[in-house]
Amino acid sequence: MTAAVIPVKSLGAGKSRLLPELSRDRLDALCLAMLEDLIGALQATPALARVAVATPDDRIAAHARSFGAEALHGPDPGLNAAIDAAPDKLGLAPDAPLLVVLGDVPGARPDEVQQLFEALEAMGPGPGAVLAPSRDGGTSALLRRPHRALPARFGPQSAARHREAAQSAGVPLRELSLPSLAIDLDRAEDLRSFLGETETEGGACTRRFLEELGWSADPPPPSGLSAKKSAPADSK
Repeated sequence: MTAAVIPVKSLGAGKSRLLPELSRDRLDALCLAMLEDLIGALQATPALARVAVATPDDRIAAHARSFGAEALHGPDPGLNAAIDAAPDKLGLAPDAPLLVVLGDVPGARPDEVQQLFEALEAMGPGPGAVLAPSRDGGTSALLRRPHRALPARFGPQSAARHREAAQSAGVPLRELSLPSLAIDLDRAEDLRSFLGETETEGGACTRRFLEELGWSADPPPPSGLSAKKSAPADSK
């Protein structure tokens, strides 16, 4: 059994690329719905005994606790620094593994998260890491054994940066392409892709929230298309 940590920014600071599509209040509500889905998926993963949320935000911390997760609540040192500080805050042993899952993959399925642990176990004893890349070149999830086997390098194009870090540290790294962890919700097209991805069956709270706002998997029509369709026919 091991622990997972979900790093989450303050409400009001995250998902800025969606601001043209959603108001700030709705973005905050979306972040909370995504967190609820992800906590539930991790809690249902057999290999995990503990789920924690690292955040500087009071509301997110309270939300995490209300769903049975631990809250690592404190000032924001930055994404990778918060991840690196999590093992000590959790009281993990030096040789303990740690799973990091970013908070913008609400479609995560417990069976696919479990595959990360199975892959690590298949690598045998000693240091190792398993990475689930997002489709935009990022890292949706990173499992490391021990938890400091290689440094956290989350951010843009982090899959490549984690590969480089593993190579520099001499740590075996395996990558798994997991559909439920491939779509991170950063842009409008991500929301539509997420709603159209029926195979994952995850993210019920997020799906319901977006559908209540009128979102669907179909892109909106080009500007002016509706007007053209409704215009009267030429009577020449």
